[in-house]
Amino acid sequence: MYKLFTRPGSGGFVVEAALAMAGAPFEQIDVPKKDVSDPAFLAISPLNQVPALILPDGHSLTESAAICILLAERHPEAGLAPEAGSPGRADFLRWLAFMSSVLYPAILRLYYAHRYTADAGSVQAVKDAAIAEMDRGFAILDRALADRSWLAGDKRSLADIYLAMLVAWHPDTMRARNDWPNIERLWARLREDELMRKLNASHEMWP
Repeated sequence: MYKLFTRPGSGGFVVEAALAMAGAPFEQIDVPKKDVSDPAFLAISPLNQVPALILPDGHSLTESAAICILLAERHPEAGLAPEAGSPGRADFLRWLAFMSSVLYPAILRLYYAHRYTADAGSVQAVKDAAIAEMDRGFAILDRALADRSWLAGDKRSLADIYLAMLVAWHPDTMRARNDWPNIERLWARLREDELMRKLNASHEMWP
């Protein structure tokens, strides 16, 4: 059985979605935010971040994008990603890597700006730069969705859920919906999905 370390409103959202879509039983452990790190959890997640997943064989895995890729490989019947070798699989890997390396770090800089500067007077500048980077990344994804329903292939994948999770963290979601209509089109479909609604009830990612 999998063991998922997560907390409401975190990147555990997409991992919970993946496990539910795969029909994989898992134990969920909510990890509260603490000023003092728990040594036992640090042994699993050295950066003290969630999500972290312990696999049935006891191996631990961090980084939400890596977890998504692994679960897609382990549960191909669940359709978490396009089939290996397909053009859609290439897009899946491309956009998941893009979001995890461009957008997710920018979001962290926005909400934890004090960690990214030693100058207290520069915190707002860090936040402003983070929002600009987020906007640039979301604009690229919006253009990628101009002629397609989903980011990768012709069906919903974890890349789409990952995108919905990230755009829900934008500090001005109403502007996000207006500025990036193709993302909003995808996000609107997911907001009506039964599983997404269930997960959102506990994570409160969007109103």
